[in-house]
Amino acid sequence: MMGPKQEAQGALFYEFSLEEHVPQDHLLRSIDRFVDLNDIRQYLAEFYSHTGRPSIDPELLIRMLLVGYCFGIRSERRLCEEVHLNLAYRWFCRLDLSDPVPNHSTFSKNRHGRFRESKLLRHLFEKTVARCISDGLVSGQRLAADASLIEADANKQNATPKEDWDRSAIDPNDAPRAVREYLDVLDDTAFGAASEVEPKFTSHSDPASQWTAARKGPAFFSYSTNYLIDTDHSVIVDVEGTRSIRQAEVGSVRTMLDRIKERHDIDPERLIADSAYGSGPMLGWLVDRDIKPHIPVLDKAGRTDGTWSRTDFEWDPENNQYICPEGEPLKQFRRNYSDPNRGPSGKGVAKYQALKHTCQACPSKMKCCPKADARKITREEHEDARQVARDIAKTKQYAISMRLRKKVEMLFAHLKRILGLGRLRLRGPCGANDEFLLAATAQNLRKLAKTFPAPQQVRKA
Repeated sequence: MMGPKQEAQGALFYEFSLEEHVPQDHLLRSIDRFVDLNDIRQYLAEFYSHTGRPSIDPELLIRMLLVGYCFGIRSERRLCEEVHLNLAYRWFCRLDLSDPVPNHSTFSKNRHGRFRESKLLRHLFEKTVARCISDGLVSGQRLAADASLIEADANKQNATPKEDWDRSAIDPNDAPRAVREYLDVLDDTAFGAASEVEPKFTSHSDPASQWTAARKGPAFFSYSTNYLIDTDHSVIVDVEGTRSIRQAEVGSVRTMLDRIKERHDIDPERLIADSAYGSGPMLGWLVDRDIKPHIPVLDKAGRTDGTWSRTDFEWDPENNQYICPEGEPLKQFRRNYSDPNRGPSGKGVAKYQALKHTCQACPSKMKCCPKADARKITREEHEDARQVARDIAKTKQYAISMRLRKKVEMLFAHLKRILGLGRLRLRGPCGANDEFLLAATAQNLRKLAKTFPAPQQVRKA
């Protein structure tokens, strides 16, 4: 028999508990156990006035932002609507059914103001990392680094070619926020000072973003999010936003390693990365810090014409010379200089050469230098560190490290597909860093929640 038509009827009184209506296995229940915002009001105290109307609780705003980044809700307007309607979101944000949800404009005012001035989002991220360390998810021995392109909120139609771009014509007093931030980071090694090469196009709305075609497709404006992760449980121990060029991305690894040493006393045994980080200066910096570089060496000294390459020559460090396969020496200097300025400087590239008459009479000349009178070899300043990396590449641990490196790429896939951060909503270097910090915090919280889920309560029969 068909039942009666369902009609909504208002009741005079309701007995309703959010605690009972949020499922015990909901992800937010597990995440809530690891969100510690007890000190947030004290942390922000100096950024609030002692008079005037009471502000919205900053803990509520942070909890709402965490909900948005944990569940891929990119729009703040939509986030306010979802928190208004979703019981689990209300429970996590400590809102009762009758409590109003803040307006979306509140996020912009706080984000561009006191949150950014106080570096609150960096503080929140580092507290999450500290919780991962205390819960045993981070050993700090094997770290991996990589960068991923995130599309900026800019397009080519609103851009200027490099030959027509004139930054001196910008009036900082009349420029948008993203343009003022661009002027502020011109001397920053992660942005303006990373390279002297000007990009092909510069965006009017976000000039700090990088015009790039690194994906082998149509070019676009982007920023790079740089991750430094612990490979034990794929916990992100640091994150940094930079321009999307190799020099800035490699430099960010040094910044992050220095920062985790200062903040968390993490001094890794090895660093795992791809060949983009295998330059001589980077490898030398790691070796000087007693960090083993599990990184492919960026080496262009190999030859493709079948003749002997530099690896076929033996290095003799005691006599500062190379020994060719025929046993003849290649020296940098063949006499002592009375003027020390004419001797080896120890910096840059050193050139080693065999004697001309020796090479002309050598039976292996066609295999060594068929078009030259004598064989020459160059040796870079950090060649010793490059050799350390080459020796590590022959070990079994190196093969394991190359498999572990994929964990960084998995985090980037999770960032874009699950958290929905394929394109930035905020402009400027500060906006990009804010988004990267919140997304990394959300990923670490989800990792904690899935590793240590909330205990399930047994229902009584």
